[in-house]
Amino acid sequence: MKFKVERDVLNDAVSWVAKSLSPRPPLPVLSGILIKGEAGTLTLSSFDYETSARLEIEAEILEEGTILVPGRLLAEVVRSFPASATVTAETDGSKVQLTCRSSRFALATMPTTEYPALPELPEISGTVDGAQFANAVSQMTVAASRDDTLPILTAVKMEFEDDKITFLATDRYRLAMRELPWRPATPGVSTSALVKARTLDAVAKSLSQSGDLSIALKDDADLVGFESSSRRTTSLLIDGDYPKIRSLFPESTPIHAVVNTAALVGAVNRVKVVAERNTPIRLSFTDGAVTLDAGTGEDAQASESIDAKLEGEEITVAFNPLYLSEGLSAFTSEYVRFSFTSAPKPAMITAQDELDGEDHDEYRYLVMPVRLPNY
Repeated sequence: MKFKVERDVLNDAVSWVAKSLSPRPPLPVLSGILIKGEAGTLTLSSFDYETSARLEIEAEILEEGTILVPGRLLAEVVRSFPASATVTAETDGSKVQLTCRSSRFALATMPTTEYPALPELPEISGTVDGAQFANAVSQMTVAASRDDTLPILTAVKMEFEDDKITFLATDRYRLAMRELPWRPATPGVSTSALVKARTLDAVAKSLSQSGDLSIALKDDADLVGFESSSRRTTSLLIDGDYPKIRSLFPESTPIHAVVNTAALVGAVNRVKVVAERNTPIRLSFTDGAVTLDAGTGEDAQASESIDAKLEGEEITVAFNPLYLSEGLSAFTSEYVRFSFTSAPKPAMITAQDELDGEDHDEYRYLVMPVRLPNY
């Protein structure tokens, strides 16, 4: 096998495919990147039984063939080559020679016969705007669990209903729901999938910048596929019954408070400095202001008041500072609205463009309060 390709193109391709390599591959050959060259196209692939990545780039194929190269080492080597140069790769027995200007590396190859077959991408189910998808995923992953002992909660549930996708995520202490329009290949189809939150995050970061994103999913398949431009990735779905969290979002709330997002984020970040691990931040909403305070007794204390618009009775609530700050960080609107039924009940946060406007409920973040004395 022999090929020539621009260093910057190869570096981008190898770096992206290498991200799907497992840090602890179940087989030695799965630490490699499979490179196949034919008819002016170089195809790079990685696979670890749970996820796969595949990318095609244009290259000058001087001799067709297939090689398997240690992935992370290849990524480091290509990254070290000078920019805007040409890389030449040529097999020499059990090694591949990589040359770029005056730099030359010889990397050992691995047997391609031991490399398992890559999973086929299911038939495309529909497409979604890549930028909107990335934004939705960033809002959902903050609520997904990081605890691998409860694998089902590390997933984001994606419900496909006609021309709408609904994302659901929870770690038991907070919940998030986001609705997103999409264009199904077959109108009227209803299905769902449990996708690892970290997989969705990787897809959003790497595939959402190329316009439309295609999603491939079949009712009888155990994997989901994503494709954009010449890049595609697949991931095994998580099996199990996801908690029925939709009913936990309140249908009506008698108390609403609207606060400037940037001002509140700044206040939370300052006040939480004195909040020890698992120590809550208290928010007291009154007419025209919300006061944040943390710390008690002999410990360090902090307090800050900012403007707020309150509808309904005054209310004091407390939240885990991490859950509150991560939830607020998911909003890009000028204002956020807190909706309460009562102090001990979960608070729902939504976006709002204007102080006196209506909120947008396509994204809802529900956070459990920390119970305060006398409530």
